[in-house]
Amino acid sequence: MKLFKHFVRILKLIILFLFINATILYAQKESANWYFGELAGLSFNTNNPVPLLNGKLITSEGCATISDPNGNLLFYTDGVTIWDRRHEVMLNGQGLLGHSSSTESALIIPKPGSKSRFYVFTIDQPSFYLKDNPVINGVNYSEVDMTLDGGLGDINANKNIPVVSNACEKITVITHPNDTDFWVIIRLENSNTYHSYLLTSTGLNLTPVATNIGPTYNGE
Repeated sequence: MKLFKHFVRILKLIILFLFINATILYAQKESANWYFGELAGLSFNTNNPVPLLNGKLITSEGCATISDPNGNLLFYTDGVTIWDRRHEVMLNGQGLLGHSSSTESALIIPKPGSKSRFYVFTIDQPSFYLKDNPVINGVNYSEVDMTLDGGLGDINANKNIPVVSNACEKITVITHPNDTDFWVIIRLENSNTYHSYLLTSTGLNLTPVATNIGPTYNGE
């Protein structure tokens, strides 16, 4: 029992490390604006956080926001819809395959080597919700090109590209040791398996590195 508890503590530290790394990916001000909850928002562009009351997002769970290196809002999403900096729906920004009840419905990652393209990963509910949702979409990604629509952004031809179907509602990202590329890490449902996908300037490698660690996870 003591050994198991020690193992659980180590696993928690590993997961915490992953999430801390996800937050420091944006060393400048790419994470300066947050939109979340029911029309809620915060700006961290000053010493003290400032409430933002202009958002359109309404969600009780997962969402994501991205700004430019100077802290200017680019877009935000609940994993189903993307809103641009004017707080209007981005061109082709509807119909993403996340879910309003997914704990991590969306994750935004800058495409390596580009200052204008971003990957938006979305996560649907896992399969034990089949009784409520006959189609489970798993993890998909869409690519936003900020050079389109006069700099307001648009999803290009890469929209709702499947990554893995049997995922739980957990995803994170860490910087590759080369400080350019990223590892996108997804936990599979009903298992202790993590899939790590390499994102480079050429795109996402859909052949994952699989790692088995910790107990089987049966929750969301």
